[in-house]
Amino acid sequence: MKVNKNILVWILIAVGIGFLVNWFDQKPGSKGGVQKVPYSTFISDVEKGNVEKVSIVGNDIKGKLRNGSTFKTFAPNDSTLVQRLIDKSVIVSASELDDEMPAFLAVLLNWFPMLLLIAVWIFFMRGMGGGANKALGMGKSRAKLLNENTKKVTFDDVAGIDEAKEDLQETVDFLRDPKKYQRLGGKLPRGVLLVGPPGTGKTLTARAVAGEASVPFFSISGSDFVEMFVGVGAARVRDMFEQAKKQAPCIIFVDELDAVGRRRGTGMGGGNDEREQTLNQMLVEMDGFEDNESVIVMAATNRPDVLDPALLRPGRFDRQVVVPNPDINGREKILSVHMKKIPMATDVDVKLIARGTPGFSGADLANLVNEAALLAVRRNHNVVHHKDFEDAKDKVMMGAERRSLALSDEEKKLTAYHEAGHALATIYSPASDPVHKATIIPRGRALGMVMRLPERDSVSIAYDKLKANLVVGVAGRVTEEIIFGEEKVTTGASSDIQMITDMASKMVLEWGYSKKVGTLRLVESEEQSFLRGMNTVGRANVSEQTSKVIDEEIKAIIDEATDTCRNILKKHIKQLHLLADALIEYETLSGDEIKLVIKGKKLKRETPEQYEEKSIKKVSKSVPSTKKSTSKKSTSKKSVVDEDDD
Repeated sequence: MKVNKNILVWILIAVGIGFLVNWFDQKPGSKGGVQKVPYSTFISDVEKGNVEKVSIVGNDIKGKLRNGSTFKTFAPNDSTLVQRLIDKSVIVSASELDDEMPAFLAVLLNWFPMLLLIAVWIFFMRGMGGGANKALGMGKSRAKLLNENTKKVTFDDVAGIDEAKEDLQETVDFLRDPKKYQRLGGKLPRGVLLVGPPGTGKTLTARAVAGEASVPFFSISGSDFVEMFVGVGAARVRDMFEQAKKQAPCIIFVDELDAVGRRRGTGMGGGNDEREQTLNQMLVEMDGFEDNESVIVMAATNRPDVLDPALLRPGRFDRQVVVPNPDINGREKILSVHMKKIPMATDVDVKLIARGTPGFSGADLANLVNEAALLAVRRNHNVVHHKDFEDAKDKVMMGAERRSLALSDEEKKLTAYHEAGHALATIYSPASDPVHKATIIPRGRALGMVMRLPERDSVSIAYDKLKANLVVGVAGRVTEEIIFGEEKVTTGASSDIQMITDMASKMVLEWGYSKKVGTLRLVESEEQSFLRGMNTVGRANVSEQTSKVIDEEIKAIIDEATDTCRNILKKHIKQLHLLADALIEYETLSGDEIKLVIKGKKLKRETPEQYEEKSIKKVSKSVPSTKKSTSKKSTSKKSVVDEDDD
């Protein structure tokens, strides 16, 4: 309604300006096609008898010649002019200047620009509001209200975070029936802080709490509070809580709380910093003299370590709910939720896709399903196949294929041996994750890649697995040295070298895997690195002798992995050649195909057309025959999906 009102005001202003311009165009002597002539020329035409009639308004003269053309001119105080015109039989009409323009209209035109400026100023001031606490009208809360008319979200729409939903169920019960808990003196929790990495569904979870409790939901970002004007953020906090009290019981959700809730005393402005004033007002509103028992504040952040301690004390954010990246079971549930929206082929294995996406957040999984659907459309599929998901996963994790990048035969061969070395080292390192795929198709910034697939999610990493990862990491460089010689070694292993160096450094500095250094943590904290202007955690301030020992231990760990890898590759050199030749021929090999190649078996590859035909036959077998088409089973949803796969 307010937007429509503003548009109407601007339309009226535009109409007024148009009216003014049109009025000036309508003034005497301003019409197009009228020729302005000098007064001497006008007198000459009168003497020659060329003037038919004239109209005199003050000192302005307009007239018409006998040839039909019109003219205008300005006459000085010539007392003989009228007599001359009459002597030459010119039709003369005269009037006073005020007859053409009323006095009040002349005053209005003179004051119109000033009146227009005043009107525009009043319009903006009314739109901005007034008052000391509403500087320039910005003191109004920007929180968006989601009520029962908005699309309802419940816990059924949130998957993969069962523990978080259990923690929040108590909050839902509080909102549904507060008196049930108040009978025994229990109080409604003031605040719930959702902590977790980006994309895990913290905002969706907060909306689900409101949907389950059927209460209004105010949503606002932490950055919406702070402005350049002093007191605006605090005013917005007050206004937001005033609106929430009118809708109580309700939920206020503050996304990215760290934007306004950072630890006080660290800013350049000290105690007068605008962000800190906003935080102070929020602290007072949450647990001050005001009674806000029917208003629950929920917030989300992925940086709880930077929040002010006063926000986290009891009475403010009483509950801290962790919303982590989902495990394999959670990923399977999230994928199932998103896959309901698209037609799926029967060969799609949700468990295998969930297993192949460790570390993916809910947002990553939603993007994966969307990419698979888009890829299936580009391939003119009627349903989404498992291969579409595999290719979409490769695109998300490794980047899009760069088939336009022209590699010479020598570069292609070198890349094939490099990746074959990684794959072979993976197979003969028992503690390593199984190899899932090897490819020499350039993706992103890499010319090739070997993907390993963990059998299960792991919280910690064992020492033997760390050593196996180092062996796999150095395999590409070692393979180049064995096959092509040290003079032909390329820079393709730069990312591998960075990875093994970081891993070996952590083994010595953080994880205590060095006998000489011992179980000591010799790295700086994040705060110390920040004060020194570093973006990453650096090595602690140790003596020169200790630093030398650390460097020797890191190098010893990498050298040990290099020797182990070299022994593996030399022992299985024949299999290395077989695997490299297969990569040159097929460009991409699956884990099962790699195992067949190193056993000396020949691959039977399906073309895309054969794969599509095989999928169609598989679908046709699952469709009920025409004799049973009248049964209830033939009308199942699965049958309908299968029939579309042709």
